[in-house]
Amino acid sequence: MDKQLHLKEKIMEQYEKIALNGNSDFCCVPSSDCCDTSSEILISPFESSKAIGYDVDKLNLIPESSVLGVGCGNPTRFADIKEGDIVVDLGSGAGIDVFLAAHQVKESGKVIGIDMTENMLKKARENAEKHRYKNVEFRKGDIEQRIPVDDNSVDVVISNCVINLTEDKLNTFKEIYRILKSEGKGKMIISDLVTSKEIDTDSINAGNWCSCIDGALTKENYIKGIKKSGFTDIEILDEKLYMELEAGEEGQEKRQITSISIKSVKE
Repeated sequence: MDKQLHLKEKIMEQYEKIALNGNSDFCCVPSSDCCDTSSEILISPFESSKAIGYDVDKLNLIPESSVLGVGCGNPTRFADIKEGDIVVDLGSGAGIDVFLAAHQVKESGKVIGIDMTENMLKKARENAEKHRYKNVEFRKGDIEQRIPVDDNSVDVVISNCVINLTEDKLNTFKEIYRILKSEGKGKMIISDLVTSKEIDTDSINAGNWCSCIDGALTKENYIKGIKKSGFTDIEILDEKLYMELEAGEEGQEKRQITSISIKSVKE
């Protein structure tokens, strides 16, 4: 089987399980012991979300089941979303950032969540219907192929620890650039993970890729990809150590994983 297809299927399988069963066995939480299978870490979705920068009071305003505790930051905290904005959330999951943004854009704006997993889309749509959100929509799409949104139509693109899961990150950034409004009106605010050392293709572990580790780029290469897609105005908004991985079995190398939040404006 083609390795890229294999990884994508593994990612979809993992997130389908999270949509159905929660995040108890997933390894994308801010802990240096995250990938140490000798110890079991149990963190509630709200505790995990608080640890990566979410405001609990704001989380209490949105559907509880939309908070899954996955991610590495809080892009909505930096996005300065305005009333009337059109916002797109890439890898929207059960809808946490979509619903948070919906309270900011109000009735005159709209928030579109993009996800490639059916169970996540189903969960998010059920949340929207049950809690009567009229200004949100959830669409199925593969963000590294084509985001199902029109050119030059979006004020803000947000994403939380999703782009590192893609293999064609450059095309993902190009797609973001395509849908944003031009002349400084459109901006991208993303939280993601970068690594001190990238993993060779032959050493990639599918489980570690699904856990937001083996697919991570160095910060320098991550920013280089953003620039290659057309962005020129790039700003690091937040940066902190996320976890430290020790050398281990199956070729795992010692490296640091860092959480960063980045802002880029389309000129």
